[in-house]
Amino acid sequence: MMEAQGEKIREVARRLLEQDRVDVVIGFEKGSLPLRASPVFVRTVAETHRLIWDCFCENNLARYLTRIDDHRVAIVAKGCDSRAIVALMAERQIPRERLTIIGVPCQRMVDRRKAAAAVHGEILAARCQDSNLDVEGRDFRRSLPRDAFLYLSCRLCTHRNPVIHDVLIGDPVEESTLNEPPSLRLERCSDHQRWAVFSQTVSSCVRCFACRQACPMCYCQECFVDASTPSWIGRGTDPSDIQMWHIVRAFHMAGRCVACGACERACPMEIDLFTMLEKLNRDVKELFAFEAGISADTTPPLGTHDPDDPGDFIL
Repeated sequence: MMEAQGEKIREVARRLLEQDRVDVVIGFEKGSLPLRASPVFVRTVAETHRLIWDCFCENNLARYLTRIDDHRVAIVAKGCDSRAIVALMAERQIPRERLTIIGVPCQRMVDRRKAAAAVHGEILAARCQDSNLDVEGRDFRRSLPRDAFLYLSCRLCTHRNPVIHDVLIGDPVEESTLNEPPSLRLERCSDHQRWAVFSQTVSSCVRCFACRQACPMCYCQECFVDASTPSWIGRGTDPSDIQMWHIVRAFHMAGRCVACGACERACPMEIDLFTMLEKLNRDVKELFAFEAGISADTTPPLGTHDPDDPGDFIL
């Protein structure tokens, strides 16, 4: 199925470039390592053969859209990418008229770290085939159940189909509901226990900011941690500075995060960022009946003010 989707993506990209309807197609190409696909920018018909679609196309390509300037761009968008596109449009960061969205119903992405940990030896080749993940190395070849090696964000995804598209590649997939959010375990804890969990979770952070760089909604030209006038927090790895970075970033993402998991996948220390953001997303949905990336006509609740907003927590 994914191979057929890949061929269709190449076909659509060729047509768009031949008809001079776009200047560049943003998609995926085969990575230089197994279990990897890399973002690629295709500008000519001759380059369209590089485009692929498989269970390793994990990046949220909407990350590149705030830099398109005056270019006409086509972008390959799975469910979470499309939600990021809608969220960026709601925040007036990208022009819809310059964008052609090639929507792809997502079959969910494989967690390369889990797959690598499941075998003894280096994986030299990997391929998704139906419901299996086939991997092989110098002295082994195994077929793993693909659904057992999905990213947490993919397992819990409730918007696998693109919420907006100009061309749809393949049939829509069945959506699911989030019955047991991972943050429920935190809600059962006391305030003291929550703080202990949070402190322990972020304690390994090295302040590389890979989470920020991967996030499609982190587009500020100057992040608060880079500001020097005033300087909001220290630049080292003091625990209080690390905690402040994660707290402020999380609140910046409240009601804006599209649950793509790009931040957690980019983290070299494998910090559980998804659970904290999922909790804030759920709070915003319950308080304001708002979900990021669904409507481009609605401003995120924390980006506006309404006298009738719930405010009991202030009292």
